[in-house]
Amino acid sequence: MSLDGKHALVTGSSRGIGRGIALKLGGEGATVAIHYHKNEAAAKDTLAKLRKLGADGIIIQADVCRAEEVVRLFGRVKSEFGKLDVFVSNARPDVPEFYQGPMNITLEQWDTALNSQAKAFLVAAREACRLMSDGGRIVAITYAPGGRTGSWQSWVGMGAAKSAMESLCRYFAVALAKRGITVNAISPGWIEDSVLNTLPDTVQEMVRTWHQGGWTPMGRLGTPADIGNAVALLCSEQAGWITGQVIAVDGGSSLMDAGLPLEIQRG
Repeated sequence: MSLDGKHALVTGSSRGIGRGIALKLGGEGATVAIHYHKNEAAAKDTLAKLRKLGADGIIIQADVCRAEEVVRLFGRVKSEFGKLDVFVSNARPDVPEFYQGPMNITLEQWDTALNSQAKAFLVAAREACRLMSDGGRIVAITYAPGGRTGSWQSWVGMGAAKSAMESLCRYFAVALAKRGITVNAISPGWIEDSVLNTLPDTVQEMVRTWHQGGWTPMGRLGTPADIGNAVALLCSEQAGWITGQVIAVDGGSSLMDAGLPLEIQRG
């Protein structure tokens, strides 16, 4: 599997999952546009790590909550690369900007969630495919349980936004199929160096203990590199027959049954 000569854009790639994706794509030979919103230093650090792998890239700042900024982002990609082969939609706002339950979430917080995911993806996918030749790859990073359940009350804005983005993946998959451009979503489980690390220390430890104890069958949390590996697989030539799918990359945690005690499930 090689991405030599390919050009990729990964939004939200200054740190965390996005950084893991950018480094994997760069390690496979792609030139990567590293996007950030506020943390330029982290973006520069990602670029430095990319170059240590023998790859190269550029840094672009943009607020994906604003459609005009998304258009500008792709304009910069066009001027720097001239084309695009891979687009990964990963960026999201910081948790305090949307984290509130359904009874208290403000319309501003709701709009921030939806604009950063569904609207940003709608605009970005259209811009991306204009720069892609046949056989391009579009991948969205979602969190599918947040849209299927209602238990994590404060995730309501992002849960709704991610669900809308997953739906858009299916529509774009059909719209772009004749060009051989695939559109898929990856749903990570709980990942180190991600939203988890923005939570209080006691909550982080509870999550780790919960999953290491068996609720993730593989007995550990994921890493950004795990997600980068999955994205790279979907971006390979061999994955050209996979499109319109939401793929769980979670060590098996989505296979567990919340209605049964763990002791029964483990046999």
